Amino acid sequence: MQTLSQSIVQYLEMCHYERNLSADTLKAYRIDLRQFSEFTKGEWADRDMLNRYIKHLNVCFSPRSVKRKLASVRAFYHELEYNGILEESPFHKLHIRIQSPKQLPRTIPGHLVHDLLQCAYDAYVPNKREVLRDILVLELLFSTGLRVSELCSLSAENFMIGESELRLLVNGKGRKERMIQITTSELVQVAQAYCSEFAEEIQACGTILVNRLGRGISTQSVRRIVQKYLERTGSTYHVTPHMFRHTFATSLLEAGMDIRYIQSLLGHSSISTTQIYTHVTAYQQTALLAEKHPRGKMTFSL
Repeated sequence: MQTLSQSIVQYLEMCHYERNLSADTLKAYRIDLRQFSEFTKGEWADRDMLNRYIKHLNVCFSPRSVKRKLASVRAFYHELEYNGILEESPFHKLHIRIQSPKQLPRTIPGHLVHDLLQCAYDAYVPNKREVLRDILVLELLFSTGLRVSELCSLSAENFMIGESELRLLVNGKGRKERMIQITTSELVQVAQAYCSEFAEEIQACGTILVNRLGRGISTQSVRRIVQKYLERTGSTYHVTPHMFRHTFATSLLEAGMDIRYIQSLLGHSSISTTQIYTHVTAYQQTALLAEKHPRGKMTFSL
């Protein structure tokens, strides 16, 4: 029988070449299975060892991370059992309950989004090519709700600019494609100016957003761009690129857009994933009710 390490290598190759999983998913699987193999010292795990591993994960990681790491190991063992390499997965009859605290998605205040964009536009002069790139990054994050990985993987083939519109063909999680169409004139003009300025680099590397070396930007680069302009606003508010996605969805919901359209724009496979934003708007509605309703300005005493 193969060693655990050998089986992990073959499983990852299968995920890459047969299942065509995304680079981010493969990276997560690789990390999770390496950590599992290190814990077991390369030995095949039985239920007792799995229980010890679960306890170890619960000490070292958040409930959300524990769930993901166990899901990676479970999928690995399921594949081995399905192919007859293992007679039975040790996950059978193993009851795992990990209670995750409900975390509402954090959004960026509207005035701060405005200030971030204003700082980027103020920094632009014709010879500042990278600032033009930064503006497009921030505009796309706010106007499309793209995941950071989706933003970085935009290619010349799926970034289509017309005279008055911009169409994005996005490859999301699970290789699900969706179309996002933008008609905001200022954003279209920024995209046109950027693609004209960076035409050679785009043609050379194939991706739309490029770094100073003429290569596609990374997710870390996007985080640095957001942080750079956040610091210029003088705000101490914590902002991540993914928060633009939450802000995008919440803003549309508050504006009255049907949640199923928002689901389609975000590329969620299940409406239940999108429904978390209804809790955010409910919280904001409560705050507004307390602040704006005239009853709050009246005082009485018994």
